[in-house]
Amino acid sequence: MNGAWSDMTTTSFGRALTRCVGVAGIGLAIGFGAGISLPGPAAAQSGAQPLPQGDGNLFAPRLLVNDRVITEYEVIQRALFLQLLRAPVDPMAEALKALTDDRLRLDEADRLGVKLSEAQVLAAMDEFAARAELSGAQFIEALMQSGVEEATFRDFVSAGQAWRDVVRARYSGQVTITDSEVDEAINAAARDKPLRVLLSELVIPMAPGQETASRDLATRLSAEISGEGAFAAAARRNSRSPTAGSGGRLDWMPLSNLPPQIAPFVLALEAGQVSRPVFVPGAVVLFFLRDIAPDTAAKPASVQVEYAELVIPDQPEEIARLRAGADRCLDLFGLTDGLPESQLQIMTKAMGDVPQNVGLELAKLDPGEVSTALTRGNGRLFLMLCNRSPVLEEPISREVVRSNLLSRKLDGLANGSLEELRAAAHIRTP
Repeated sequence: MNGAWSDMTTTSFGRALTRCVGVAGIGLAIGFGAGISLPGPAAAQSGAQPLPQGDGNLFAPRLLVNDRVITEYEVIQRALFLQLLRAPVDPMAEALKALTDDRLRLDEADRLGVKLSEAQVLAAMDEFAARAELSGAQFIEALMQSGVEEATFRDFVSAGQAWRDVVRARYSGQVTITDSEVDEAINAAARDKPLRVLLSELVIPMAPGQETASRDLATRLSAEISGEGAFAAAARRNSRSPTAGSGGRLDWMPLSNLPPQIAPFVLALEAGQVSRPVFVPGAVVLFFLRDIAPDTAAKPASVQVEYAELVIPDQPEEIARLRAGADRCLDLFGLTDGLPESQLQIMTKAMGDVPQNVGLELAKLDPGEVSTALTRGNGRLFLMLCNRSPVLEEPISREVVRSNLLSRKLDGLANGSLEELRAAAHIRTP
């Protein structure tokens, strides 16, 4: 790994999947449309880690949920689908949980007489695929090329669509959003103050074949570490980030600098706490929150970055040459004569569209500064931040706010109903 975690190559389909669903939307990814928040996972990629293949009979029952069977094959297929979505979870465990919930949702749909037509299922599949700017057929073809069967996607979509209809049928007319609630939500958004955070990081590479060991180490450290001194010591022993020598310490940074998929993990912490493992392409990261404070610079809630990306040989002299010769991104063109044009790219993206591991490095930089912490293939990824600028917010729409509040209430009711169904269910292994 050459002292850093690998920047694993993402496919265009992987980048499209990132737009489809985020961490918070995995369970009800097609649940309530505009109500789904997308702070989810890292950029998707097709090079998923190997999954357990069971004890030989892939179609043997793995779990019985009331009278519905979940097979080993279904679990493996759903786990692979979750890996393509780059969900920061244990894919096999999450797959079994999600399939269990789907069986409970379908049971309740049957009880209430909620049936989906073929047209409804196809429309739901097309709607989900459209989030990746693909047709349903294109999305299915891309999934199948990655080993996920069409039936896996169809079942995933059907259970979510049926559950949405169940919730609407059950609570239709019972949930209202008043004008005063809309006013309060708009005023609360206006009062939100930008934050800045003081973090330490611990980066554990997930090299091929070592994913389970890396995940287990991160989980153990997250549970065991108590206090900044212990975190710093663990970072010096285990981290492969350039910050390891300083105990993983980072400088103050605006929260908006962080990739939006990572920021919720940080916001969940109080000063002195360690995050749960955060999965990014090629690595698992722990964060320690040393402090948090209002950002007096009043930076916007969201930003876009312009940055240069160049793959170079992993040679100290080449890295030093580029560092010394480039004060701004455009200088790199004169320093890379003779290389293919595609090797040096200057891109402008919203932070949510930047791969998480790249975004985490860019978050640490000021314009003109460089990071060479990541590897790509057999080379070193040379990153330079060109500029960081605000993403201008559109005027607040009262109807959008009302829709989001309604979706939030329905989500809460839906989750409560699912908990009741789970408690009453007969779930057993065969």
